[in-house]
Amino acid sequence: MSGFKKAFGLVKRSPRQKEIRLDAAQILDSLPLAVAVLDDQDVFCAVNYAAEEFFGASKTMLLHTNLSELLPLDHPIFLMLERARRAGVTISEHDLSLEGPRMARRGCSVQAAPMPDQPGCVTITLQDESAARTLDQQMSARNAARSITGMAAILAHEVKNPLSGIRGAAQLLESSAPPADRELAVLIRDEADRIRAMVERMETFGEKKLERQSVNVHRVLEHVRRLAGSGFASRIKITEAYDPSLPHVLGNRDQLIQVLLNLVKNAAEAIAGTERQDGEICITTGFQHGVRLSASAGRTRPNLPIFVAVRDNGPGIPEDIRRHLFEPFISTKAAGSGLGLALVAKITADHGGLIDVDSRPGRTEFRIHLPVYEDPDESQT
Repeated sequence: MSGFKKAFGLVKRSPRQKEIRLDAAQILDSLPLAVAVLDDQDVFCAVNYAAEEFFGASKTMLLHTNLSELLPLDHPIFLMLERARRAGVTISEHDLSLEGPRMARRGCSVQAAPMPDQPGCVTITLQDESAARTLDQQMSARNAARSITGMAAILAHEVKNPLSGIRGAAQLLESSAPPADRELAVLIRDEADRIRAMVERMETFGEKKLERQSVNVHRVLEHVRRLAGSGFASRIKITEAYDPSLPHVLGNRDQLIQVLLNLVKNAAEAIAGTERQDGEICITTGFQHGVRLSASAGRTRPNLPIFVAVRDNGPGIPEDIRRHLFEPFISTKAAGSGLGLALVAKITADHGGLIDVDSRPGRTEFRIHLPVYEDPDESQT
C-alpha cells in the first residue's frame, strides 16, 4: 500500500489553490464497491467501509480473519484467488452466491487482482448485483403505479356516474317488477355495486397528497397481526423477529397497515394453497445500512435504513412472472385481480421507500425499506 500512498499523498493544484492531501484509506472508504486485501493465506489485512457493510462485520473483526471462516473452502472464490496469484492476472466471476455461517448473498460480482508490490497478496472487489435488480423492480413498480393512476382517473369519471343511473333504474324495476323478474333486477343492482367497489379500489391509486408523520412500525405490525390472526390466518403460525431499538418511520399509518396486511394475506393464501400443516409466516424488522434510492439532480438521496420483511414457507413465486409481479393485473391466484401488489408498490413508492422480493420453492420474502422519521425541531438545533 506504500506505493498507493505515495501516489496519492499530495496533489499540487494551481498557485491560487490550496494543496490537497489525499489519504489512501479515505479514498478506499469513499468507494461504493467493497474492497479487501487478502494475504497469501487468505487472511484479511485491509478492508474499506463498503466491505464492512458487505460482510456484515466491523473492520476490527474482519482484520486477521481468514476468508475460510466466512465461506466454505470449496467455494469458487478460493479457486479465483489461486488463479490470480499463479497467473498474475485479474480474474472475474459474476452471479456468485456467497453463503456461509455469517453471511448469505446471491448474485454477486467478484474480481481478484494480484498486488505486484506485495507477493501473494490479492485485492478483491465485491458487488451485490441484486441491488441493481431491486432498483429495476422499483422502477417497474413506479411505472405501473403511474399507469394505474391514469386508468383510475378515467374509470372514476367515465364509469361511476353511469353506474349510479343503472343502480337507480334497477331499484325502480325491483320495486315494480313481478316476482319472476325481480331476481334479475337484484342481480343488476348487485353487479353495479360490485363494479362501483372495483372502481373505488382503483381510485386509491390516485395522485393524492400523502400525509406522513412519525409512525411506530411495530404497533402497525401488531395491529396487522391481530387482524390476520382473527381472520384469514387464524390457522397459520405467525412469528416475529423484531428489533425493539428501531426509531419511528416517516409514513402514513393507515396506508402502511394496508400494505403489510396485503403482504401477510398473500403469504397466508400461498400457504393455504399448499395444504401443508407446518405453514408459517415470519415478520421481521431491522436496520440495514447503505440502502438508498437514486435521486434527481439537486435532491438528496433518501436514506432507507429501516426494513420490514414478511416471509412465508409457501410454494414460491413462478419464475416467469417474478419480474412482472408489481405490474397491474398480474396475479398467481386464479381468482386474483392483480391489483394488490401493484397497490403495495404504489404506496411504498409514495413513502419514498423501496420494495423487493426474494422467492424460491419453500421460501418467499417481501422486504420493504422505509425512511426514518426526523424531528424537524431537533434538526434545526
